[in-house]
Amino acid sequence: MPYNTAAVEALVAIVDHGTFDAAARALHVTPSAVSQRVRALEREVGQVVVRRGAPCVPTEAGAALVRLGRQTRLLDDEARAALQEHVGRVEVTVAVNADSLATWFRDVLAEVAGSTDLTLHLVVEDQAYSAELLRSGEALAAVTSDPRPVQGCRSEHLGFLRYRPAATPALAERWRSGRGSDWQRMPVVVFNAKDDLQHDLLRDRGVTAPDVVHLVPTSADFHEAVRLGLGWGMLPEPQLLPDLDAGRLVTLGGRAHQDVHLHWQRWRIDSAALRSLTDGVRRAASAGLRR
Repeated sequence: MPYNTAAVEALVAIVDHGTFDAAARALHVTPSAVSQRVRALEREVGQVVVRRGAPCVPTEAGAALVRLGRQTRLLDDEARAALQEHVGRVEVTVAVNADSLATWFRDVLAEVAGSTDLTLHLVVEDQAYSAELLRSGEALAAVTSDPRPVQGCRSEHLGFLRYRPAATPALAERWRSGRGSDWQRMPVVVFNAKDDLQHDLLRDRGVTAPDVVHLVPTSADFHEAVRLGLGWGMLPEPQLLPDLDAGRLVTLGGRAHQDVHLHWQRWRIDSAALRSLTDGVRRAASAGLRR
């Protein structure tokens, strides 16, 4: 027996907007009506579906219902568009890592820009964690480093981004030690607490806690921080190569590099919007990633 559509819609709105009050505003109902719908849904499934807090988050059972709600809304929007009941766009939420968004994934944005039937909602998340957004129901598709498909999803390998340690010539010269670098004392730039690229390279060189660590949590600003000499950092080749050619940056550690393999995971539902988006992602990855 299908679950109450209005109740599932209320749960999705709570997860999307973070609170019962915000969900009520989005649905144009009262907060009391949202609470009643959620309580009715919890009685129906016999489990708590959302943890009240700031923000509210779905339980494991709630995440399954959020996935159902998003899938239902996507297919309903596509059906209405096919029947010409409305002229609105189909909404697709995608999780993508910041470096992909700043480089090869921009070709996907260019394709969507020419579309008249698709609205793209991007959630920026590290490639090692983006699969969690599929599990929680927050995203319909994701660029992830995890090759194992999330339950109910398809997974395909796209290629890989190659990262190389780089710094300005002045910084590299200042912290030169013999024929290498003083990795312990040389300042390093990291993206956020989830960014292990720099620390992995340092551990290979016997350094666990460098003296100076700068935090710059956007891809473009991270790149610019390295270009300005704030510290060294692991840069993806699409960002790095023009700077190497221009002499603005140099690589460190000889031929040191790290390859981050990327996969495209999407829900296994028959959606024209997801098929079209997937084709665009494949084309962009073919042009912008190493194979």
